[in-house]
Amino acid sequence: MTKTLETVHTTDQLPDATTVVIIGGGIVGVTAALTLAERNIPVVLLEKGHIAGEQSSRNLGWIRKTSRHAADVPLAQAADRLWAGMPERIGQSVGYRQSGIMFLAKNDEQMAMHEAWSRSVQDLSLDSQLLTPQAIDQHVPNGQGQWVGGIYTPSDGRAEPAIATSAIARAAVAKGATLIQHCAVRTLVRSAGKISGVVTEKGEIRCDQVLLAGGAWSRRFLGNQGIALPTLPLICSVLRTTPMTGPTDIAVGGPDFSFRKQDGGGFIITQRGALDAPITLDHLLIGWRYLSQLRAQRSFLRTSLGRAFLQDLALARRWGADRPSPLEKIRTLDPSANPALNQEALTNLADAWPVFKQAQIEESWAGVIDVTPDSNPVIDHVHAIPGLTIATGFSGHGFGTGPAAGQLAADLVANTSPIIDPDPYRFDRL
Repeated sequence: MTKTLETVHTTDQLPDATTVVIIGGGIVGVTAALTLAERNIPVVLLEKGHIAGEQSSRNLGWIRKTSRHAADVPLAQAADRLWAGMPERIGQSVGYRQSGIMFLAKNDEQMAMHEAWSRSVQDLSLDSQLLTPQAIDQHVPNGQGQWVGGIYTPSDGRAEPAIATSAIARAAVAKGATLIQHCAVRTLVRSAGKISGVVTEKGEIRCDQVLLAGGAWSRRFLGNQGIALPTLPLICSVLRTTPMTGPTDIAVGGPDFSFRKQDGGGFIITQRGALDAPITLDHLLIGWRYLSQLRAQRSFLRTSLGRAFLQDLALARRWGADRPSPLEKIRTLDPSANPALNQEALTNLADAWPVFKQAQIEESWAGVIDVTPDSNPVIDHVHAIPGLTIATGFSGHGFGTGPAAGQLAADLVANTSPIIDPDPYRFDRL
């Protein structure tokens, strides 16, 4: 976990029964718990490790509409409204700033992608604007990069992953939700084919509904239930600098770097043009479903075959309720940061904005991203198991939409009017 992650104190007492059980203590599961508690629906959230211990605290903190699939933008717009109202809702700041996000283009091909995206969302009332090189210099001065243009959305923003999910979790508890950490769910209990409870490592809880928001673990958990969810893991390495003066408050994404200001005065930086892709058995089993992505983005992936393959192979894919599950053997996915990628990011950024030549690394970390074939999540009922809903597969951009995704999942569980049309997130599209 990142050094700055705020801890959450939760109960160890497992209730006998509730209405809804949520599996997973990331931002989506925690926001769903808050939403249900606000509606006076009894809910118990179970987290095998720490609240926000995986990708919800390891991401970049960007809250963006820019470059999302057009069908995904309404969820992002709803999330903007929820982020803006979060401090009043939970009684604590989450570091939300509507400071804007900008993406840069080094060549005409990259610029054409920004132009195509702008056309695809022209009916969605966004404030996105295409930029000339001169406009980039005005927004982010003192640069030396040779850009042909870019795209900028002033209403995009950022929040602090190390505090946001934890703060929302504390608010959920204050409003009546029960949160339990270090308690893995081993399996679902069904009666007459429908969900009737869950078996955890600490015992059974009876319930009417289950929401699975397990991130990168969701595929393995569902596989044990006979449900095939096509997601593959990628690893993003990130660094945080010591406090320093930077060129802008705007978050900026170049072809091979990105940076955004942190509330503590440093900058969060990553090599935006590269992700580690250690080969696992799942890459061999379902990799063919990602061929179109691979053709378009193969230069982004740093593939390797080694220890990760063997470690993954050693984890069970089938288990019963009476023995420890893989979720108990690995409480937190904690991959090592790739120092070479982080150094690439810092070098590339310093070439574009020389002020970053003075940057000193305070901390580095990495996180596992669960990617779907179309890079959009699944937020839907699992019709093969009545009473089960899933919200997973956010493909590296779930923090920004997390509050709206969690509320949408809660809406589906509660069978109430959804915050946005859930059709783009159907399970059967995959």
